[in-house]
Amino acid sequence: MSERDAAVRVVETLRGRDHIAYLAGGCVRDLLLGHEPKDYDVATDARPEQISAYFRKTASVGAAFGVVLVRDYGATIEVASFRSDGVYSDARRPDSIEYSTPEMDARRRDFTINALFLDPMAGGPDGEVIDFVDGRRDIEARILRAVGDPEHRLQEDHLRALRAVRFAARYGLKIERGTHDAIAKHALELRGVSIERVGEEMRRMLTHPNRVRACELIDELGLDDAIFGNLSAIHGDVMERLSDDASYPLVLASLALTRGHGIDEDPGAICGRFRERLDLSNQDRDGMRAVLELTRAMHTRWDEMGVAAKRRLGGSAHADEALALYGAWCDVRNDDHAKVVSAELDQWKRLDEGLCPPALLDGGDLIEQGLKPGPRFREVLDAVYDAQLEGRVTDKASALELARELGANPA
Repeated sequence: MSERDAAVRVVETLRGRDHIAYLAGGCVRDLLLGHEPKDYDVATDARPEQISAYFRKTASVGAAFGVVLVRDYGATIEVASFRSDGVYSDARRPDSIEYSTPEMDARRRDFTINALFLDPMAGGPDGEVIDFVDGRRDIEARILRAVGDPEHRLQEDHLRALRAVRFAARYGLKIERGTHDAIAKHALELRGVSIERVGEEMRRMLTHPNRVRACELIDELGLDDAIFGNLSAIHGDVMERLSDDASYPLVLASLALTRGHGIDEDPGAICGRFRERLDLSNQDRDGMRAVLELTRAMHTRWDEMGVAAKRRLGGSAHADEALALYGAWCDVRNDDHAKVVSAELDQWKRLDEGLCPPALLDGGDLIEQGLKPGPRFREVLDAVYDAQLEGRVTDKASALELARELGANPA
């Protein structure tokens, strides 16, 4: 059973108990925009305790906000009770809620495109859209508009400024003038939002193919200072040359090179600042740092590096990402050096053995030669492998001979 079918079954079950129930929010938006919804949510006038009683497999994940997960039909469907929100004293969540009607529930939401309901049991096979806020009209006009007073919506949760950017960029929407001006007016209030929430929104934007448009909107709305601090404005000239499926560390590295950081600047310092601003995981920080370090090596040291060092660099983790970044950076500057690097790596990749073949010797071979494990162990193995990459040794016998010459055999 598909997730949509599971959601419809939830609606049918609630209707069978004499409740109002619709598909709600993002899934309706995506269907009207011609996108496959990531997930399906249901909104209903049933209370959480009733929802839990009607289904066998449930979990309360937001009891204070009337949210229950239903897992009866092979998919997890979020079911929320219609509600109206009280005051947002922490600029994130309402202090209180009241169970309400579909219309009041729609009018508490952030943007009109997210405030639609769909009755899957009416209006033919596609269902009937229930629209209290002219959200369908805005979708047809490709407009992103706050529900009600945009300043009030932003004061409820300052993160909505970034959500507006994400939706506008992802779906190719124009931000309605009143909403646009309210975001720009309150841009610096985004500083009050936790870096965890800001970082998650930025990740979702920067891993989407429309990431350059998102960065343009961040700059246009004056949100960049609240996110990144006192750095130069975002420019997408490097980023726009990356593939749609570029990794998050690669995109972050490209962003660093367009925000006043030079290609020869210390990657550790750059990544530290980004981690502080975007709450990067260790994995993302380390990946970003590796991309920047390899890119810097390609730019500043490549021409002086030997064959072995070049092949080792090309075979390291994140080397392909670094080459993609360096290629984009050089392309912006009409510099052909990245093509030189790529051509050299390609010639080794075409060899039968590949760019970085398995080493001819390992530690066991050196032990058999009488060498005891220690600092010299690693030095000998590295030297023999360099000789292998340079073509000076081509088989195990010649590799062992070189190891003995290097003093691996104490005899």
